[in-house]
Amino acid sequence: MMCGGTGPVNEATPEIQAICDEVKPHVEEKTGKKYDVFTAKQYTSQVVAGTNFFIKVHVGGEDHVHIRVFQSLPHAGLKKEVHSVQTDKSHHDPIGHF
Repeated sequence: MMCGGTGPVNEATPEIQAICDEVKPHVEEKTGKKYDVFTAKQYTSQVVAGTNFFIKVHVGGEDHVHIRVFQSLPHAGLKKEVHSVQTDKSHHDPIGHF
Protein backbone atom coordinates (compact mmCIF):
# COMPACT_ATOMS: atom_id res chain seq x y z
CA MET A 1 0.00 0.00 0.00
CA MET A 2 1.35 3.41 -0.90
CA CYS A 3 1.28 6.16 1.70
CA GLY A 4 -2.20 7.67 1.69
CA GLY A 5 -3.42 5.13 -0.87
CA THR A 6 -5.86 2.29 -0.48
CA GLY A 7 -4.87 -1.20 0.51
CA PRO A 8 -5.47 -4.38 -1.44
CA VAL A 9 -9.01 -5.44 -2.33
CA ASN A 10 -10.23 -8.15 0.06
CA GLU A 11 -13.30 -10.33 0.31
CA ALA A 12 -15.79 -8.88 2.78
CA THR A 13 -15.56 -10.01 6.39
CA PRO A 14 -18.26 -10.15 9.09
CA GLU A 15 -16.88 -6.82 10.39
CA ILE A 16 -17.36 -5.19 6.97
CA GLN A 17 -20.90 -6.63 6.76
CA ALA A 18 -21.61 -5.12 10.21
CA ILE A 19 -20.53 -1.69 8.89
CA CYS A 20 -22.89 -2.15 5.91
CA ASP A 21 -25.75 -3.18 8.19
CA GLU A 22 -25.19 -0.06 10.31
CA VAL A 23 -25.06 2.40 7.40
CA LYS A 24 -27.75 0.80 5.16
CA PRO A 25 -30.46 3.36 6.14
CA HIS A 26 -28.07 6.20 5.25
CA VAL A 27 -27.27 4.63 1.87
CA GLU A 28 -31.00 4.18 1.18
CA GLU A 29 -31.56 7.83 2.08
CA LYS A 30 -28.78 8.99 -0.28
CA THR A 31 -29.99 6.81 -3.20
CA GLY A 32 -33.72 7.18 -2.59
CA LYS A 33 -34.12 3.39 -2.82
CA LYS A 34 -34.93 0.57 -0.40
CA TYR A 35 -32.76 -2.54 -0.62
CA ASP A 36 -34.06 -6.01 0.31
CA VAL A 37 -30.54 -7.35 -0.22
CA PHE A 38 -27.50 -5.49 1.14
CA THR A 39 -24.56 -7.89 1.17
CA ALA A 40 -20.94 -6.76 1.35
CA LYS A 41 -18.81 -8.50 -1.29
CA GLN A 42 -15.40 -6.82 -1.39
CA TYR A 43 -13.68 -3.87 0.22
CA THR A 44 -10.52 -1.85 0.42
CA SER A 45 -9.56 0.72 3.01
CA GLN A 46 -7.50 3.87 3.41
CA VAL A 47 -6.05 5.10 6.68
CA VAL A 48 -6.56 8.85 7.12
CA ALA A 49 -7.54 10.61 10.38
CA GLY A 50 -9.65 7.49 10.84
CA THR A 51 -10.40 4.95 8.12
CA ASN A 52 -12.16 5.23 4.77
CA PHE A 53 -13.81 1.96 3.74
CA PHE A 54 -14.67 1.49 0.06
CA ILE A 55 -17.17 -1.37 -0.07
CA LYS A 56 -18.82 -3.18 -2.99
CA VAL A 57 -22.34 -4.16 -1.90
CA HIS A 58 -24.72 -6.53 -3.70
CA VAL A 59 -28.22 -5.00 -3.65
CA GLY A 60 -30.17 -7.66 -5.58
CA GLY A 61 -30.18 -9.22 -9.03
CA GLU A 62 -27.10 -8.10 -10.94
CA ASP A 63 -27.04 -4.73 -9.15
CA HIS A 64 -24.30 -3.46 -6.87
CA VAL A 65 -23.47 -0.15 -5.23
CA HIS A 66 -20.10 1.10 -4.06
CA ILE A 67 -20.14 2.92 -0.75
CA ARG A 68 -17.48 5.03 0.93
CA VAL A 69 -17.79 4.96 4.71
CA PHE A 70 -15.58 7.03 7.01
CA GLN A 71 -14.97 5.66 10.51
CA SER A 72 -13.50 8.09 13.01
CA LEU A 73 -10.71 7.22 15.42
CA PRO A 74 -11.51 5.63 18.82
CA HIS A 75 -11.09 8.90 20.74
CA ALA A 76 -13.79 10.39 18.46
CA GLY A 77 -16.19 7.54 19.18
CA LEU A 78 -15.62 5.31 16.12
CA LYS A 79 -18.54 7.04 14.40
CA LYS A 80 -19.39 5.90 10.88
CA GLU A 81 -20.50 8.28 8.14
CA VAL A 82 -21.52 7.49 4.56
CA HIS A 83 -19.35 9.86 2.54
CA SER A 84 -20.56 8.90 -0.94
CA VAL A 85 -22.37 6.23 -2.94
CA GLN A 86 -21.89 5.06 -6.52
CA THR A 87 -24.92 3.31 -8.02
CA ASP A 88 -25.43 1.26 -11.22
CA LYS A 89 -22.40 -0.92 -10.56
CA SER A 90 -21.97 -4.58 -11.53
CA HIS A 91 -20.17 -7.51 -9.95
CA HIS A 92 -17.28 -6.91 -12.38
CA ASP A 93 -16.72 -3.21 -11.60
CA PRO A 94 -13.51 -2.84 -9.55
CA ILE A 95 -13.77 -1.24 -6.14
CA GLY A 96 -11.31 1.54 -5.37
CA HIS A 97 -10.92 5.09 -4.13
CA PHE A 98 -13.69 7.52 -5.07
